[in-house]
Amino acid sequence: MAALAIIEFIGPCRFSHFDENGFPVGKQVGLPLIQIAATSIDQTANTRDMIRGMLANSPAEEEYDIEIGKERIQFRNGRPGRIEPVTSSSRGLEGARPTFIVGDETHHWVSSNGGIAVYEVLDRNVRKTAGAGSRMVESTNAFNPNEDSVAQRTYEAYQKKPDGRLLYDCIEADSDEIDLKDEDAVRLGLKQAYGDSHWVDIEGLIAAIQDPRTTQHQAYRFYLNKIQESADSWMARPIWDGLFKDDDPIQPGDQIAIGFDGSLYSDATAIVGCRLRDGKLFMIHLDEDPGIQSREWQVDTLKVDRMMRATRDTYRVEWVYADPSYWQNVVGNWALDFKEQDRDGRDIVFEFSPQRAKQMCDAIERFHTAAHLGESICHDGNPDLGRHVTNAVTYEVPQGTLIRKESKKSRKKIDAAIAAVLAYEARAEAIADGRMKVRRRARIRTY
Repeated sequence: MAALAIIEFIGPCRFSHFDENGFPVGKQVGLPLIQIAATSIDQTANTRDMIRGMLANSPAEEEYDIEIGKERIQFRNGRPGRIEPVTSSSRGLEGARPTFIVGDETHHWVSSNGGIAVYEVLDRNVRKTAGAGSRMVESTNAFNPNEDSVAQRTYEAYQKKPDGRLLYDCIEADSDEIDLKDEDAVRLGLKQAYGDSHWVDIEGLIAAIQDPRTTQHQAYRFYLNKIQESADSWMARPIWDGLFKDDDPIQPGDQIAIGFDGSLYSDATAIVGCRLRDGKLFMIHLDEDPGIQSREWQVDTLKVDRMMRATRDTYRVEWVYADPSYWQNVVGNWALDFKEQDRDGRDIVFEFSPQRAKQMCDAIERFHTAAHLGESICHDGNPDLGRHVTNAVTYEVPQGTLIRKESKKSRKKIDAAIAAVLAYEARAEAIADGRMKVRRRARIRTY
């Protein structure tokens, strides 16, 4: 990546003409703007330090009068052009005219760290001057299919439309299943994955893979270059995607159950619905930090309240399970108002605290089992709901299995996943209580 960046900066990297022998002749870029992009300034150092090391004390430094700064590389004589780092916190990304972009470690570019938004801006920028030769290159390890990273999106785009404008190159171990305890099998897989990288210490990598602290998915992704989801992921992306059904959409008047998981500041607040007759999940409302990491951001509680009440007016809400944490007064008002407006005066809204481990473990198990069997559960394909569900990881407690974020400081939200579990559990309670009305088809009788 560093070598390509230098060539784009000072080399004859654009087509000029054919010489008398019919060979192509190159020319320099008139206004080179090379951007080294990553999710953080530290991540861009992987490529920037290589560039600085290659140029420092080289003939090119003096010949092209290059000033090698700590972060930016430019010409001393004032000639326009530079190599610069850009990240999700960089201002003024929109509207730039980069001639070459290095996207570093794009398997780490996900929604929660602003990576998706940065990529979309960079992609728009480079497309505006693509006719003049501008381009972008990504480097990545094997991605986690549960994260919906930029690397995953690029891979899936290539699979759908290999038209030559998107070039993809990957070397990985040939076998899909390798016994990681078998040294010979691991050695063969590593030699296949690293190709002609003769400087790699294969024996050292074998020891790393067989270290008890190295998980299976880490060994496959980061050493054998095989796409693997995290071993502790709660819901595999293929399982979730297989539950998508676009026929029979949710309609006003449908009987539904609702799950609510709320927060005020750092986490998200989600309202998820579940149709009683088929278990179809759909997103009603999601309020989460858009990735700005602003301390002033907080959930719009009034909007959440309006959305819940609008849902009650649109559908036949039979059961609501709500996590009351931080929302005790609001949930209490819902309980009173929903009961008052019910024709039979039934209780509709019930508190369900995920902190009650046994109750929550049972609800999670019900949801997980239904998803893997593909029975009495489906969804409408909402991407935010899918993102939250596949963000969740499992952990064991004496009462069973619970789900949580991958770490306390992780910005990969799972609140909609919790709300979906509550909605599905609320559906089961409503059915058990006899609240589901089975629609009967009219029959024509002739005499």
